[in-house]
Amino acid sequence: MIEPDEWRQPTPPAEAGRTLSGLGIVSVRTALSMRDVTPSPLEPRGRSGRPVPVECSQPFEKKRSNAVITDAPRVGSRMMLQLSEEMSAGNARLRVDVHGAHPRDHVLEDMSFLNYRLADVRIEPEVTLSTPDIVWNQEGAKAISYDGNVMTFDGDWADGPVQKVIVTMLALRMEAVGLHPFHASAVRYRDKTIVFLGGESNHGKSMGQIEACRRGGRLVSTETTVIDESGRAVMGSKDVFLKKRAKGTERADKAAPNQGVTKFFGEMPTWETYEEPSKVDIVIVPAIDGNFAPSMVEMIPFEAQFQTLHSLQNYFLLNELLAPGWPMPIVDTEALRKKRAGFVQSFCDLPYFFIRAATPQVLMDEVDKVI
Repeated sequence: MIEPDEWRQPTPPAEAGRTLSGLGIVSVRTALSMRDVTPSPLEPRGRSGRPVPVECSQPFEKKRSNAVITDAPRVGSRMMLQLSEEMSAGNARLRVDVHGAHPRDHVLEDMSFLNYRLADVRIEPEVTLSTPDIVWNQEGAKAISYDGNVMTFDGDWADGPVQKVIVTMLALRMEAVGLHPFHASAVRYRDKTIVFLGGESNHGKSMGQIEACRRGGRLVSTETTVIDESGRAVMGSKDVFLKKRAKGTERADKAAPNQGVTKFFGEMPTWETYEEPSKVDIVIVPAIDGNFAPSMVEMIPFEAQFQTLHSLQNYFLLNELLAPGWPMPIVDTEALRKKRAGFVQSFCDLPYFFIRAATPQVLMDEVDKVI
């Protein structure tokens, strides 16, 4: 009989420690080696000192997509790490760890929602963060919790809620490095950078952006504009509409994406993009619903800051239901909100105009008067 201290894991194949270049996928062994894993005295160990799964001393390995992903046997009462993936937006980084019995190539199979709701979200080729920001334990009863640092999913979750949580957690990490996602579009128009702020009503930021580009403006961003501490628009999303919602995020109240375009433009105009960081020159809070007589009012500081804070808070999902019976855990704090309000106060030292208009064309006629 072989005693526990003589148990050994099989020698891994040559490619077992590699990452899948460009995708941030690591094998179970690689991911575990990146973390300070101290085996329990009750866990059997081989000559290498590594813990050996109690229920399965010979893990089955299979090769997929040039990465070795080990089926996850249970270690004691824990499920082993299946996937560790790091995402980035600008200088912000977010690590997601997935545990369980079901292998995954990626946390999310489709990144379009992240790039629509944030901007230029990428999967890093290597995991550099020492600890995860999100942990998903695929086994057990469904639950979600936040301890002030780490968001934890338990059980079976659809992609929709998972991607929403990733947006929120990545927005927090962006804010920590001085990048502020605004629920706003932006254009470079007549040598000025104009932001169309979603604000409280969110009626017109996309149509205003399309009309400005139709008049020769260059696209800076669509759904989200990322602005740094100095007030520069540094990056932004490029898709005007989200064409498909993931399971768990379906909304019957949302009109078909192209209805507004058909009504106001006939077909979608084309435009060029503006990629250089640029100081924001003016902010427009539009209100388009097809009925308004045109009017334009320069906003007082309180109004400007109120609408801007509302735009920033959009990413933290304080009023969001992730799944039936499961509200989004509160990730915001009084200290973060106070700091955010301080940034808003500084940023709002700009011309802000509230413009009512029946159509995007009338809206831009009013904008032309103040630039």
